[in-house]
Amino acid sequence: MQDGIDGDLYRKVLGRYPTGVTLVTGMGDGEPLAMVIGSFVSVSMDPPLVGFLPGRNSYTWPRIAASGSFCINVLSDAQEDLSNAFFRKDGDPWEGTGWVPAASGSPAIPSCLASIDCSIHEVVDAGDHLFVMGLITGLSHVDEGSPLVFLGGRYGQYRPMA
Repeated sequence: MQDGIDGDLYRKVLGRYPTGVTLVTGMGDGEPLAMVIGSFVSVSMDPPLVGFLPGRNSYTWPRIAASGSFCINVLSDAQEDLSNAFFRKDGDPWEGTGWVPAASGSPAIPSCLASIDCSIHEVVDAGDHLFVMGLITGLSHVDEGSPLVFLGGRYGQYRPMA
């Protein structure tokens, strides 16, 4: 950690900022792969780019990257169990997800709030993470639901202000 910045304090401070919960999916060696990501971000409308930050030591990301594409699935506040199934990696988290292949072949999960199919545009070194930018090649969404939110080590939900 940078001189003067305490790691525990860093986590506490940044843990005060809520993030949406996504499932980044792809195919590797003919099997569906996924990782839970809270660092999803819109990057650009022209060209249409989105991004996320997998850990540099991720086991799953290099396998997804080899395919050249990925799909961001935005989880709803009713999908905490789905998030946990992929985060814990016990059993087969794909069982019962009902995924379908997006145009790229990456798994899209129709029960999610949105799916964003991408080809890998650029991968940039970002310290102990990588910043992956994807060129959007396809979009789908449902009209109802609320996103799953993560704040201070716990799941929550979005509620609009009156």
